[in-house]
Amino acid sequence: LKNKSKRKKRDEETKGAERKKARSEGAEGNQSTKEELPLAASGEEATPPPSSLVVLGDYDRKPVQPFLPQWLAQPKLLQKRIKENLIPVGDVPGIHPKLLKKLQMNGIESFFPVQAEVIPAILQSASNGYLMGQGGYRPKDICVSAPTGSGKTLSFVIPIIQVLLDRVVCQVRALVVLPTKELAQQVSKVFNIYTDGTGLKVVLITGQKSFAKEQEMLVQKKVTGYCSLADIIVATPGRLADHISKTPGFNLTQLRFLIIDEADRMIDDMHQNWLNQVVKAAFQVENDSGSNTLFQRTKPGPVTAASCCYPQIPLQKLLFSATLTQDPEKLQQLGLFQPRLFTSVYSEKKPLIDGTETEQDAEEKYTLPEGLSQCYVPCDLNSKPLLLLHFMLTMKFTRVLCFTNSREASHRLFLLVQAFGGITVAEFSSRLPPNERQRTMKEFEQGKIQLLISTDATARGIDIKGVNCVINYDAPQFIRAYIHRVGRTARAGKAGLAFSMVLRIQERRFLRMLKDAGIPDIKKHLVKGKSLKPLVQQYEEALSKLEKTVKGEQAQKRA
Repeated sequence: LKNKSKRKKRDEETKGAERKKARSEGAEGNQSTKEELPLAASGEEATPPPSSLVVLGDYDRKPVQPFLPQWLAQPKLLQKRIKENLIPVGDVPGIHPKLLKKLQMNGIESFFPVQAEVIPAILQSASNGYLMGQGGYRPKDICVSAPTGSGKTLSFVIPIIQVLLDRVVCQVRALVVLPTKELAQQVSKVFNIYTDGTGLKVVLITGQKSFAKEQEMLVQKKVTGYCSLADIIVATPGRLADHISKTPGFNLTQLRFLIIDEADRMIDDMHQNWLNQVVKAAFQVENDSGSNTLFQRTKPGPVTAASCCYPQIPLQKLLFSATLTQDPEKLQQLGLFQPRLFTSVYSEKKPLIDGTETEQDAEEKYTLPEGLSQCYVPCDLNSKPLLLLHFMLTMKFTRVLCFTNSREASHRLFLLVQAFGGITVAEFSSRLPPNERQRTMKEFEQGKIQLLISTDATARGIDIKGVNCVINYDAPQFIRAYIHRVGRTARAGKAGLAFSMVLRIQERRFLRMLKDAGIPDIKKHLVKGKSLKPLVQQYEEALSKLEKTVKGEQAQKRA
C-alpha cells in the first residue's frame, strides 16, 4: 500500500509539471502571435483573433434593426408639402371626362400629392376592366398612409366610380368599411356627389335606419330570385356582419373592391370577425345550378399555371389611414396580396454645419398636416377649466374643437362653460342620439357654435369645415389619438393651431411620446396666474350652478 501511494504521488507531480510547462509555452506563443499581428494601415487597432471572447452586456453596441418586408421597407414616397405640390386635375392620366367635369363643378381644380399618385395606381390595377387584373393576374393590394386632411377619401372614390361606370347588371362590387357612423355618412355623401347621373347606386348601412329598412335598400325579391339594389355599399363592421348572416339574397360574390378606411383602428378592433365573414361571402360557391362555371370564384392561393387557366373576378383590398401600423404581424391579419405602400412618412435629410447631409436620428412614424402649429400648456388640475375659458375669451376663435377622454368629462365641462356664460358651447358624444349629433355638427360648421366639446367620437376622419383650433383639454394617452385629434384642423393645406393641456405629472411622458413619434418641436406655452385672476369669481359662481345641475340630473335618472 505504501508503494502504491508513492507511485500515485509521483504521477500527480509529473502531470502538474507538464501542465505548468504547457501553460508557459502557450503564453509565449500568444505573446509572439500578438507581436506578429500587423497594425491597420489607418492607424486603428488590429482586429483581435477570432478566438477572442465577446463580452455580454455591452450596451454600447448598436441595437438590432427590425426586418421589414420589402413593400414596407421600400414604399412609394409621397410629397409632404401639399401647397407646393398641387397637380392640375387634367394632368393626372386616365380620368374619365365625366368625372373631370364633376370635379370642376365641385371646385376641385388640382389634386393633392396623395390623390395624384393613388388614383392612377387603382385605375391601372383595373385597366382590363373589373373582371380580371392587368395581364390576367390578380391585382396588388394598395395601402396608403398619409396625414389627416390630405385627400384620402377622394383617392378611392374617383377610381372606383370610374371602374364601375360601364357596369351593366347591378351587383355589389365595392364595399367601404369604416369604424363609426359619422365617418360612414361622410364617405357616403362623397360617393353620392360623384355618382349622381351615372346610374350607380350607393347604399349606406350603419344602423341609423331599421334593419328591415336597410334590407329593402340592399336587395329586392323577384319571381326569378333576389336581385341587388346596390353597386357600392358604405358600412360599419357590426351592421355589415349582421346583413351577411341575416339578410336573404345579400350577395358579395361579385365584390371587386374592399376599402378599409381608418385601417389601423379596424385592425385593432375586428368587430364580430367581420373581415373573415366578408372574404367567406365573397368566395362562396353559389348553389344555383344554372350559374356560369367559367366565372365562379375560388379562394385565392399560390399563383400557378393551373390557377391562371381560367379568369375570375379578383378581390382587391385598399387600406387608408393617417396612422397605418408598420407591424407586419398586425397587417398579416388582413391577408394582403403583394401589397404596395404609398406613404408620406419618411425621415428627411437635414444639412449639417459643414454642408453635408444627415438623416434624423429618430425615424418619423407619423406625419402631421403641414400648416399645423402645436403648443402644450403645463398646468394643474384646478386651473384647467380657467385656462380653457381664458383661451376662449382672449383669442376669440370662431370654431374651437375641444377633446376630453370620456363622455362624462365632456358633459361636465359643457355644463360648466354653459354656466359661466359668454361662450356659445355644445357637446358631442355617444350619449347623444344621432339626429342631435348631426344637428350639432351642422350648427358648428355654420359658426353658430363657438366651442364644441367632444370625446374621440369626432377625432377620426371627420372632415369638419373651418376648425381654427383644437384644444386637448385632457392629454391623449396614445400617440395615434393625438395625431387624429390635432388633424381636425389645418386640413387641405390650411393653417391651424393645436393646444394640449398637460398636467405637470404628465409632462415628461407626453413629450417623450411625441419625440418617439418624430414630433420633437412642440412649443411650451406658459400662462401666468395674473391672467386667470379676473375669471375666478365668475368661475366659482359657475361651479355652484354646475353642482345644482348635476344633482338635478342625478335625481331625474333615479326617478
